[in-house]
Amino acid sequence: MHKGVYCLLLRCTTAQKIKIGAIGEIEFDKGWYVYVGSALGSGGLSRVERHIRFYRERYRKPKWHIDYLMEKIRLEEVVCAETEERLECILAKNVGGAGISKFGCSDCFCETHLFYRKDSPLEEILTAFEKTGLKANVHKIV
Repeated sequence: MHKGVYCLLLRCTTAQKIKIGAIGEIEFDKGWYVYVGSALGSGGLSRVERHIRFYRERYRKPKWHIDYLMEKIRLEEVVCAETEERLECILAKNVGGAGISKFGCSDCFCETHLFYRKDSPLEEILTAFEKTGLKANVHKIV
């Protein structure tokens, strides 16, 4: 399987508090959230397929920060790109902006890998991939 990086675009239709594992309860505003992740392990970009399967089927207990969030808000789109390089943190920096502190970044020094936008961030995310030197592929979740 090809390796790479990805962004999950999630839409929160109503403000709500969600318990995110050990982080605890977090207030999520109505709007869009962008989670930046990497898929550089042996399974490569099949990690994205696992995220989608978890979102659709809830086939196991939540394990990662993003699992807790996907239990409560809607996964709308996935943007991914193939790469063998560790570009997840650079992509997160290029997405930037307001975010949820300490979310999804326990294995790096970033402030967060989950960013908030009031409106759909798709075009902005595509620009962040381009700025990172990546060719993005968009997948709509139905």
